[in-house]
Amino acid sequence: MGHKAVVAVCTLNQWALDFEGNLERILTSISLAKEAGARYRTGPELEVCGYSCQDHFYEGDTLLHSWEVFARLLSSPTTRGILCDVGMPVMHRNVTYNCRVAFFNGQVVMIRPKMTLCDDGNYRETRWFTAWTRSQQMEQFSLPRMITEVTGQTAVPFGDCVIALRDTVLGYEICEELWNPQSTHVDMGLDGVEIIVNGSGSYMELRKAYVAVELVRSATLKSGGCYMFSNLRGCDGERVYFNGCSSITVNGDVVARTAQYSIEEVEVAVATVDLEQIRSYRNKIRSRTLKAASGVRYPRVELDWAISQPKLLLPPSPSFSWQYHTPSEEILLGPACWMWDYLRRSGQGGYFLPLSGGVDSSSTATLVYSM
Repeated sequence: MGHKAVVAVCTLNQWALDFEGNLERILTSISLAKEAGARYRTGPELEVCGYSCQDHFYEGDTLLHSWEVFARLLSSPTTRGILCDVGMPVMHRNVTYNCRVAFFNGQVVMIRPKMTLCDDGNYRETRWFTAWTRSQQMEQFSLPRMITEVTGQTAVPFGDCVIALRDTVLGYEICEELWNPQSTHVDMGLDGVEIIVNGSGSYMELRKAYVAVELVRSATLKSGGCYMFSNLRGCDGERVYFNGCSSITVNGDVVARTAQYSIEEVEVAVATVDLEQIRSYRNKIRSRTLKAASGVRYPRVELDWAISQPKLLLPPSPSFSWQYHTPSEEILLGPACWMWDYLRRSGQGGYFLPLSGGVDSSSTATLVYSM
């Protein structure tokens, strides 16, 4: 009969330092995921504070307000009965890390820091964050007192570890770790991690969507598994446009996705995943099983919760081919979505568009019309 699990990825239009608005959108996504029957929800990178806080990451207030938002998430009835994780900055031993923080039923499960930072293109992550370099190691993180008051916990696991549920094992990559030649999903998959989760802050570049989709597909095509990729959407105060494309991929097949270009602030994609299909797929790749038997072992954080439901009669979500925009469509839609976000969040009534009749002003007019 299989072990069927309903899981959800989210595309959120967050705003740098908009802690109240970001909290509302996170709660809305969790609510939508629960309504769709999901028992696990993940979201984009640094969704609590917004990705493009830049030098505000140096300020203690940014970390403080992130924990305040997290405390409200822990206390909210909306987050009960579903395993969740959110992206936020966390300072550990006076070092600030870009983290995923997992929580369930008002308790913090674990904190997983980013291990490979991105400095390509417009990214400058090493300016504000430090990479966690201790592979397959974890230690104890002392929780802020405001979190202890909510949970009763004083310390939780922190590091390169995975979550062992009653029915499966779940592990994390964060954005750039998928693009890295030594991606951690390889070793995690060999250690029996069946669901790999990636909270990302990937901005639009021409034809980049194809690269991201193929990286996710290849991650599970080679050695099986379910890959959950969540990305930001929109202009969050920077000069780049985060272009969504969150997806759920199983054994190399895409089974759920969100739109690449949209003005929706919250979009959730849900899939029914059969864990037995993952196990069967992996067991048939004999070279993989040999490597797995002698592979590295990740510290496991035990959580008494199952994301599968024995009596769930839903069939696994069917696969489909990803329909890509043409380059001209990307040029038309990406800047238009960025301008719309910038316009509405700046509180202005519109754009003033001088026309000279040249190619620059004509192209700009076309983009404004597309918006």
